[in-house]
This record gives sequence, C-alpha cells and structure tokens, in this order.
Amino acid sequence: MIESADVIVIGAGVVGLAVGRALARAGRDVIVAERHDAFGTETSARNSEVIHAGIYYRPGGMRAKLCVPGRDMLYAYCKDHHVAHEKCEKLIVANGEAEVARLSAIKATAEENGVGDLRLITGGDALALEPALRCDGALFSPSTGIVDSHGLMVALLGDLEEAGGALALSSPVTGGKVSEEGIDLEIGGADPITLRANTVVNCAGLSADKTAHSIEGIPAASIPALRYGKGQYFTYSGKAPFSRLIYPIPNPDSQGTHYTRDLGGQAKLGPDISYVSSNDDYDVDAGRRETFAASAQRFWPDLVPDKLVPGYAGIRPKIAGPGEEGDFIFSGKAAHGIDRYLGLYGIESPGLTSCLAIADHVVEILR
Repeated sequence: MIESADVIVIGAGVVGLAVGRALARAGRDVIVAERHDAFGTETSARNSEVIHAGIYYRPGGMRAKLCVPGRDMLYAYCKDHHVAHEKCEKLIVANGEAEVARLSAIKATAEENGVGDLRLITGGDALALEPALRCDGALFSPSTGIVDSHGLMVALLGDLEEAGGALALSSPVTGGKVSEEGIDLEIGGADPITLRANTVVNCAGLSADKTAHSIEGIPAASIPALRYGKGQYFTYSGKAPFSRLIYPIPNPDSQGTHYTRDLGGQAKLGPDISYVSSNDDYDVDAGRRETFAASAQRFWPDLVPDKLVPGYAGIRPKIAGPGEEGDFIFSGKAAHGIDRYLGLYGIESPGLTSCLAIADHVVEILR
C-alpha cells in the first residue's frame, strides 16, 4: 500500500531544513527525508561558516539576488534564535598595482548586487586595523561575519517541528516515479516505504542530480550534471593573528585561499579547490601545506608554515567547470513540465548565507 504525504523535501542540510521550515510555516505538511543518520553532515558541516556580504557574484544571477537579503535575514534570525554568530568584518587585500586596480571593479560589482557599505582603504589604513597584515590596499566589508552552522541547523529544525513538520533520518530516496496522482518516492532504510507526495523539493546537494535521475518521469535533459569542487582547510596552531577575515583578490574558480576563524578563535586557511570524481572524499593532503603557506604569506608575512595542520575538507555541488561561474538553479515546471517537482541544483556558496532567502523563494515558486 502506498502512503500519502503533502511535501517531501529531500536532504536535511541547511537549505533543506530552511526550505522545510518555510513550507511548514506556510501551512504545508512537510517531511524532510535525510539519507544519513544525522542532519547537515555534508556541505553544510564542511565549509568556512562565513556569512557573506554578497560581493562577488554575477549581477542578475540568483546567487547575487539572494545573498544580500539572505544575509540580512540570517543575522536577524541568529539574533532572535540565539544562534552564535559574530559580524567580525572582512578585508579583501591587494598587493601590487594590478591587484589594487581590481579593488574598484570588485566594489562596483558588489554595489550592483546591493552591497552598499564597502569602503576602499589604503594599505596603511588596513594595517592600522590589522597590524600583522601586509597589503597595498584593501576593501573593507563591515557586513561579513561568521556563524555556528550546526547551531543554525538546530534552530531551523526546531522551527520546522514546531510548525508541524518532521525530519526522517536514515531515510534515503532510492527511486521514484511521477504520476498523475503525485510523485511516488521509494524511501529506503530499516523500514522501506513508498510515499506518494503532492510536492517534492530536491535539496539533496551533492546528490541532487543522481536523486533526480532516479525518479522516473523527470526529463534527463532538465537535470544538470553536477561537478564536485573539493576544498581543503588547514588550521593554525598558534594564536589567531587577525580579528577580521582576510581574503585575497578572487580568482575565476574561487575566492582564493583565505584566512578565517571560528567563533572560538581557531584560525584556519582555505579552501583551495580541485575538481574530483567522488563526492565523499574528505581526506586532506598534508603535502599541500607549503602551497597554503606561500599563498597566505603574501598577506600574512609572519605565518610559520610548521604551525599549519591539516584540518578538514568540504565538497561543493558545482554546475560549472574550472574557470566558469555557476549559479543556483531552481528547476521547476518551466524546465521539465512537472507541477509537483522542484529541483535545487548547484547550491554552493553562498548557500549557507542565503538559506532563508532560498527558502522563501521556494515557497513563492510553489505558491
């Protein structure tokens, strides 16, 4: 016998939990199905935990449209729900005339995206803020911060359940079929079941494309092929030298190997980026230490390479290859002709920052 459900959200990362929460608060009966035995164990747990200001993204794209409102919503949510966070500020630093010249272009892009509080400052001004720094000029971002991502997900789950939604752990979606009555999803685990959903929202992150392909009736041509962008981090065993986050000039593939810290003051460098074939390889290559050190010493001259220790790695679900800019994809009826299915693909950075805005956007699409 097939049991029925109103909305099934596939994936309990920060975006899946935020989407489930928003739909439950909008009056839908929601189940968030997660294949692991805990929520948020993949991309949501393996990132920089940075609240991004919205600076770099292509104007007009979904990342640009959702980051700034998402940032503001996230700060307000963390304050209201007592989620640990800090608006610690950030410096984008430049060394050499060519890099200094790029700061104005970065600022202009940010302003197109609605970021109105960036300030161009001199190298001397930057050193006055961070004496351990070396740079010839910088962009000062007062809206950048850090957040306890696990605490955020705990709060989102609490709201989801308070609104009548449920989280089903160890419940992998192993297949499905689109029909006139709904979408029948095969849910595995200790007690496999078939659930007929009125609406399915695919927030499966690194597995979003494979999950979509497993559901018969979703046109294959509408499902983007995800690329796995692996980023490694090294932690620093000495005292954190900067109170603000320090970012270099970005490159086409990433925001560069940058300095961040967590809420406990642990300093770290990363991530780098490499395209890998596996979405579950979280090993850190200790041999990359000298490369990380050399990159960071351009702005942190007193860094001691021997104090860098392999930390952790994360993997992003990217829809673009090396040197290409991706974006968030919300694949609805216009893409595949199915009323009941919405696929979220390529939800990488700034997905954490934008999670509440992403969720509201999903509610509007499904409305």
